[in-house]
Amino acid sequence: MSLLTVQNVTHMYGDQINFQNISFRLLQGEHVGLVGGNGAGKSTLLRLLSGHLLPDAGKLEWMPHVKLGYLQQHLDLQPGTTIMKYLQGAFAHLYDIEARMVQLAEEMSLPDAPLEPLLTRYGDMQSTLDHANFYQIHGKIEEVAAGLGILELGMERDISKLSGGQRTKLLLGKLLLEEPHVLLLDEPTNYLDDVHIQWLTHYLKSYKHAYLVVSHDEHFLNEVTQVIFHLEHQTLVRYTGNYASFLKNYELSKEQLQFAYNKQQQEINKLEKFIDKNRIRKAKQAKSREKALERMERIDRPTRAVQPHFAFDVYRQPANQVIQARHLQIGYTEALFPPIQLQVKRGEKIAIVGYNGIGKSTLLKTLLGYTAPLGGTVHFGEHVQPAYFAQEEFSSAETPLERIHSLRPDMVQKDLRRFLSMFGLTDQHIRQSLRSLSGGEQAKVRLCAMMLTASNVLVLDEPTNHLDVLAKKAFQEALSKYAGTVLLVSHEPAFYQDWVTQIWRVEDWCLSLKK
Repeated sequence: MSLLTVQNVTHMYGDQINFQNISFRLLQGEHVGLVGGNGAGKSTLLRLLSGHLLPDAGKLEWMPHVKLGYLQQHLDLQPGTTIMKYLQGAFAHLYDIEARMVQLAEEMSLPDAPLEPLLTRYGDMQSTLDHANFYQIHGKIEEVAAGLGILELGMERDISKLSGGQRTKLLLGKLLLEEPHVLLLDEPTNYLDDVHIQWLTHYLKSYKHAYLVVSHDEHFLNEVTQVIFHLEHQTLVRYTGNYASFLKNYELSKEQLQFAYNKQQQEINKLEKFIDKNRIRKAKQAKSREKALERMERIDRPTRAVQPHFAFDVYRQPANQVIQARHLQIGYTEALFPPIQLQVKRGEKIAIVGYNGIGKSTLLKTLLGYTAPLGGTVHFGEHVQPAYFAQEEFSSAETPLERIHSLRPDMVQKDLRRFLSMFGLTDQHIRQSLRSLSGGEQAKVRLCAMMLTASNVLVLDEPTNHLDVLAKKAFQEALSKYAGTVLLVSHEPAFYQDWVTQIWRVEDWCLSLKK
């Protein structure tokens, strides 16, 4: 049964076509991965399906009474509500029934109350709650909260005090508890630790309803998808199978298309040569071949996705002792872990790992001087010049070209455009406002800014969250070849495990605090 039918949908942003005349169906219980390069229109398509955007042409038809759940990354959460209360909101209709039952009980205790109709209504409501397993809700909430790492935040914590990543986890938790007929998930693993990604993977694999998930995590997609929708060159193609199967079939289809294109070009050249040679001597035959050319449905030249290229240089060699922290305590009102001694030497590449909220980002900000330590000291060696990639997105009317030029006014625009193109950004991208770009495109602009910054230490806080597969692999290669020092916060062992020199496990520091 088809839950959704999309017919000839076109969407534009200004004069830019995101996709054109795309058509597909989403079937009941189907588990779909939506993939494509940064800027292909994946998030835009989800917003169209959720009703937050309208198509410029074509139509979207949902089956009547389909309950849709959309993971919104930037929804404001009102202060004064606890985490538990917010998650209970997934069952608000059941709690309303319980409250009405209390009212009915009070009415039945009154003199001369019409007991028979009241008891009937009370019984119907009780049956509804029993059928919905209402009295097991608390355990279900705690199960999902534990699986996503929400439980450890404190269920009585005010939601307004949560970080951006913690809020996203909370939104995801409520969405899963609601169990809609269709889940629309835009990069749900971005703020999850490895153990929580494993839990979500298991949950989605056994999810009885349909979902459409956007992710750049290849392993996650392999595990949770049965169908792949691929957005590329403004079109959408459906592939049966998981992500690994898609890659195999996609490469095969590209080879077949290239073969068909080459063969057609040979035929076109043959016909054109005959026509040019025989316009007079064999005019009738030449005319016949001209008509054949006109009727021929031309195959477009196959194009490859833009291959990004990253390269980071060491501006100036620093002292051998890059960073030294003594008796360092980090946090805001209370220390997150006991005093620590840290030492970073020139050329070391360090991955900092740990669950969300444990203090990894706070550690980077404290080492860089953006946040004052609660105790201890941080000392930079001579000639140390860090470049910092923070967890943020641009919300600016500036274009990428304008942003990069403001950082490097000494460079001519021709060279700036060349550097931006190295990161897979087209001329169209670099003239759009930053706020209109996808998360991956914004990340590429920020990485380009880092590349053009005089530095010898790269401090990277979750830099791969929005990067597509091609960009991630190019970035990984660049960091492995980088001659400078790297401090990296990441939840992707596959990204860093082959090139880092050591790993700082923040949980180990916290354990010593508990002892």
